[in-house]
Amino acid sequence: MVDLREKARSLPLKPGVYLMLDKNGGVLYVGKAKALKSRVSSYFQENAGHTAKTRRMVSRVADFDTIIAQSEFEALVLECSLIRRHQPKYNILLKSGKGYPYIRLDMASPYPNFTVTYQISDSDGAEYFGPYGGRSLSLSVIQALKQTLKLPVCEKIFPRDIGKGRPCLESHLNRCVAVCTGNVPQQEYRKIIAQAVLLLEGKAQKLISAMQEEMQTASDELLFEKAAALRDKIAAISALSRRQIVVGGGMADTDVLGCYAGEAKSGVAVIHYIQGNLISRDIEIFDDAGDGEDVLAAFMAQYYPARRRAPKTILVSHPVEGDADIAALIHEKTGTRPAIICPKRGEKKALVSLALANIREEVERVTTREERIRKLLTELQRLLGLDAPPRRIEAVDISNTGDSERVGAMTCFVDGKPLKRAYRHFIIHDESIHDDYHSMQDVLTRRLKRALSQSAGFEELPDILLVDGGATHAAMAARVMDEQGIHIPVFGMVKDDRHRTRALVRTDGSEVGLTAFPAGFAFIGQIQEETHRTAIDFHHKRRSRFSSSLDNIPGVGEARRQALVGHFKSVKAISRATVEELRQAVPAGVAEMVYRHFHQLTTDNSGYE
Repeated sequence: MVDLREKARSLPLKPGVYLMLDKNGGVLYVGKAKALKSRVSSYFQENAGHTAKTRRMVSRVADFDTIIAQSEFEALVLECSLIRRHQPKYNILLKSGKGYPYIRLDMASPYPNFTVTYQISDSDGAEYFGPYGGRSLSLSVIQALKQTLKLPVCEKIFPRDIGKGRPCLESHLNRCVAVCTGNVPQQEYRKIIAQAVLLLEGKAQKLISAMQEEMQTASDELLFEKAAALRDKIAAISALSRRQIVVGGGMADTDVLGCYAGEAKSGVAVIHYIQGNLISRDIEIFDDAGDGEDVLAAFMAQYYPARRRAPKTILVSHPVEGDADIAALIHEKTGTRPAIICPKRGEKKALVSLALANIREEVERVTTREERIRKLLTELQRLLGLDAPPRRIEAVDISNTGDSERVGAMTCFVDGKPLKRAYRHFIIHDESIHDDYHSMQDVLTRRLKRALSQSAGFEELPDILLVDGGATHAAMAARVMDEQGIHIPVFGMVKDDRHRTRALVRTDGSEVGLTAFPAGFAFIGQIQEETHRTAIDFHHKRRSRFSSSLDNIPGVGEARRQALVGHFKSVKAISRATVEELRQAVPAGVAEMVYRHFHQLTTDNSGYE
């Protein structure tokens, strides 16, 4: 087997790309590095602060391969190429071309026409615009262009259908230049197409300025009909620009990117602005949580080169490592080198906050509760070193008032939810038990013995057991299980100074921290709080019943009730006590009244009977 740490230490401190491979040689992950030795070695350090996703990937790595590059930029380009080729499971992968339609213009045709496509090519001589948010949106853009510039909307193919048949109604309504009549020279048609291209590229003002000059020239030459037609077309183009129909985002002045990593999924929202106006929004959701910076860098390196056009400015919610190389890559693919900025305050920060709100809402909306629980339990499995995710979790706590009656409570969580019908309560009958440690021992022994005897409600054992307390309590619970021949992972719930579970502790005293695992911190805290509440509620009910049984005895107030409770520990013991024994706790007259109460005696001149 390959010693991955040793192999990583032998790598050079040079930029390059690394490929993480599984046992079958499949590519799990492709990454780039400023220094291959440092980056690859970091994956195999025991205490590396990796995300859950990275830890899962590393657990499957059987080998790795590397390619040395001349520069960090070359490494970035190579990384993008290898990701497209291998589609690795653990890389951030954007939707394929099928997810984003483009508007295609076949410039090789004598009469170019606009169509919608999901695949782009660098060798067919066509121009591509977009991508757009969906097919219907792409078609609406084409329709708006044709209506504005009076291009044919019929299904005729030119020049094949020129002169065949009469012009349609669109021509009679002056909504089409009627190429089919043969009265529109090819050069004139291509001029109109060039105007449409300017609109798709977001250069409406440039087109309007050129047409205004042409209108003025026509007017000076007394070609008033032509000038009027140009005037109407300028008005239509201005209206189209105001409606902000062109929403592909490729021509935006500014893109604002917000990245959010949820419990089970992550995502990026891209909000496109043109001249300060919000034009459209793109959303990408990834089926795994990740680090915001890594997700953004991977997203940008794939997103903008595929769009073929880029904004002048990109505002991002997280600092992006290698942003200069990403900007250079975008420039190489689109001809635009955007400024990548992570704003800290002001209006730009407010725009980023809007993008973050968009993606947070979308990620949470599409993440199901089952996905959250599955991720949570899988991460608990990793943290606790279990063989499988802990589907059933039981927890035990003790409640008491001084040395008075002690009770225990056992809660049960199945698939992340409390299963209240499986909750159990225990009364500590052994009067020799005066502390939580031995109370817990008594409860656990009884619970496990009932499981072995298949007592109703105790048949199923948990995947892990949590006890309120530290390593001493956890070790005691392990010993109880050993005595019963049962082996279940057990952990103590260690609280902070605010009585919140801050960590789980193993039987050997080593702690499993939870503060870096927010979902796990909240979940274990919920279990601890629920178990503590259940124990206290049961104890209060017992005390209430206990107190009510003494409330109706003449001469027994709060002080004498406490005296009886402290001396005899239970109602049963008080009810069985003789008058002489009761006198050890309360005055003789009160002792006689208590005795009478529990023995239902009547009084006559001869005394008791």
